[in-house]
Amino acid sequence: MRKVVILGSTGSIGEQALEVIRENRDRFEVVGLATGSKEARLREQATEFGVEHLALGAERAEELVRSVDADVVLNGITGSVGLGPTLAALETGKTLALANKESLIVGGDLVTRIATPGQIVPVDSEHSAIAQSLTSGSRAEVRRLVLTASGGPFRGFSREQLMQVTPAQALAHPTWDMGRVVTTNSATLVNKGLEVIEAHLLFEVPYEQIDVVVHPQSMVHSMVEYLDGSTIAQASIPDMKLPIALGLDWPNRVPRVTTPLDWSKPASWTFEPLDESVFGAVALAKKVGSAHGTYPAVFNAANEQAVDAFHDGKIRFDQIVEIVERVVDAHDAPSGQLSRAALTEAEAWARRTADELLS
Repeated sequence: MRKVVILGSTGSIGEQALEVIRENRDRFEVVGLATGSKEARLREQATEFGVEHLALGAERAEELVRSVDADVVLNGITGSVGLGPTLAALETGKTLALANKESLIVGGDLVTRIATPGQIVPVDSEHSAIAQSLTSGSRAEVRRLVLTASGGPFRGFSREQLMQVTPAQALAHPTWDMGRVVTTNSATLVNKGLEVIEAHLLFEVPYEQIDVVVHPQSMVHSMVEYLDGSTIAQASIPDMKLPIALGLDWPNRVPRVTTPLDWSKPASWTFEPLDESVFGAVALAKKVGSAHGTYPAVFNAANEQAVDAFHDGKIRFDQIVEIVERVVDAHDAPSGQLSRAALTEAEAWARRTADELLS
């Protein structure tokens, strides 16, 4: 029986995690729940699962993680506010099932230097796929990681076509149902750029050995290519409950979490290169990740400001990544070991600088 704390319990990841636990009560016990604002739903969840330890807001979530006896913390909070709870989980020795990619990307070395081997279990479908595929060989045998991307709703668009994109179109993702920021990030490919940084930090693979390929069907969630020429891929229907379940009980598999692929029916899967001349976010993310320090925090914060500006009608869709790049280029990272104070200051600077450019 694994004792579980769920952060962001009223969001998409949290609700799906509770679905997995609801069907596997003999396997999991929920001992803590936290959400940002939906208190009524939080109370309903607490009643159903008999949970006494509750928290509203990221700061209270961090306190909850530090005070509750648990085996695993599922961090499904959205945004860099999830950094505090991520650090709390690692510092208290709990397994961290990480869906909050921003806390790892923004925290960088601050997170990785306190994490013990295997303590962070990725919940993003791409990184879960890589973690599963990496069990087929040693790290020394890995030639490259291949992250798959659906291509978003604007796959095949030209730069001129991107200028005409509306907020409603940007939120119409062909595969996944996500929040406003994450869905927009998927459309700009910023999300895939963030995932490249996350893959580098999780698996300690150099950026030049991490590639992105467009796979519109979203059945192959990512791949690992080995030195002998073999490629190991993880495939399943697009359903986040599978990587969530693995995150809760890694490396054990929870039976009947999702519907298996039906190999008796004909199907075609396609793969194509990413057009970086149109979608420059992945290349920018590699540049940012290679710079280390506070640069990823600046990248993430500037993007959040630009996404809000796009949805508020202040800039065009194609200008989101342009604004982010201008903020990154203007940043002068402080020297020395990374700290939470430095990250907070860098994020605040990035938001101010982005707002100045947006105005």
